[in-house]
Amino acid sequence: MLRERGRSRQVMSNMTTGKRPSDYSSAVQYIEELPKFTKKHTIEHTKEFYKRLKSPASDRKIIHVAGTNGKGSVCAYIQAILESEGKKTGFFTSPHLVSINERIQIGRKNISDEEFYRVFEEVYDTVEKMGREGISHPSYFEFLYGMGMKAFSHTDVEYIVLETGLGGRLDATNSFDCPALTVITSISMDHTEILGDTIEKIAAEKAGIIKPRVPVFFDGNDRCASKVIRDTAESCGAPCREITKNAFEIQEVNRKYIAFSRANAYDKDINWRVPVCGLYQAMNAELSIQAAEFLLKDEFNHKELWREAVASIHWKGRMEEKQGRLVIDGAHNPGAIKAFVESVHALEGESEAQPVILFSAAADKKYEEMAACLCKNLPAKAYIVTEIEDKRRISAAELGKIFKRNTKKKVIERKSIEEALKEAYKEQDKDGYIYCVGSLYLAGTVEKILEGAGSDA
Repeated sequence: MLRERGRSRQVMSNMTTGKRPSDYSSAVQYIEELPKFTKKHTIEHTKEFYKRLKSPASDRKIIHVAGTNGKGSVCAYIQAILESEGKKTGFFTSPHLVSINERIQIGRKNISDEEFYRVFEEVYDTVEKMGREGISHPSYFEFLYGMGMKAFSHTDVEYIVLETGLGGRLDATNSFDCPALTVITSISMDHTEILGDTIEKIAAEKAGIIKPRVPVFFDGNDRCASKVIRDTAESCGAPCREITKNAFEIQEVNRKYIAFSRANAYDKDINWRVPVCGLYQAMNAELSIQAAEFLLKDEFNHKELWREAVASIHWKGRMEEKQGRLVIDGAHNPGAIKAFVESVHALEGESEAQPVILFSAAADKKYEEMAACLCKNLPAKAYIVTEIEDKRRISAAELGKIFKRNTKKKVIERKSIEEALKEAYKEQDKDGYIYCVGSLYLAGTVEKILEGAGSDA
């Protein structure tokens, strides 16, 4: 049901300020309070919300991206390639690590505080009117989605890259009916309480973004997920291209970049570079390149510019090396942790210095499985566990017990992330690395701590 009599008015009256937000800071506070007062709605509700916003940016070319891992990176590569060809782009992504403005980007830059507040006012006015009519208040993600589309509508962006939040079929971004292209990245077990407890069920939710006759490009490395995606595409009459690791070959791995060559005849003797040391980024880049080749097939195709664009990407929290030999990675589910471990093994090589692992997780994640994978496959000098600053935190004490069941190595428990980071540096070998992993909340908090300390990384 779209209408919940009185609910939206209650949401408004219960906000922290109790009045219309008057500037950027109070607007951010209003948005951050939304999870306390409202919840996710149906696609029909989001479509009504979008319609009442006057269907902003509905005339642009949409690239809709879903998947468990790699969504943000794939979106960033596609956006960079389009920009290299002189195309103006918008990018809606989540979550943010440091600033909420990160979620809405135009031309590879976060929108300004001024523009953020401008589109907030437009969405707020629409939502206030919906409330007076008894239509329930959009959720946190839905509200920001509306702001993103409004922001894009104020510009001359030609392409909009939309990253799903959770799942795909019921995601707010799926309220847009006619994308130019859909892309599905790797799929693994995550959000199982919502999306299902098998790869096939999760794949079905992700494949829910596939639209009739709209081409879909997807990561085909998982056999079970691939079958679901192919079957969904066939039922929709959507052309599909399955991309696997056979499409590229990794040539070099170091802490600055991954170099790979492509299997096609045109690019087989040319090396591409991604400036991130995660092995999985080669797959993400290849998926993005093939998607861009389709989007731009009738226009420009300057591959030398594309290579420069891909090599220029700086994506926070993805095997990101910071000052003091600290690497931050947002891996937060078993599939991502496995890929993280593979990357660390490739980077560490024959190094005698043992790494230090700084770990935390949300209570709704498979943290026991992640901890076991780390202890079994990535022996460390010490494992330091801490608590994220979120109501879904799992305590450091509980994490400590789990790690101690899986390893004989030192396990240190610290409630404060800042204190945990200090302990990590104390344990660090002279030439060793610290790896921060397990949660995007942890990654974001560490980023903030380092920024506050004046990190130049």
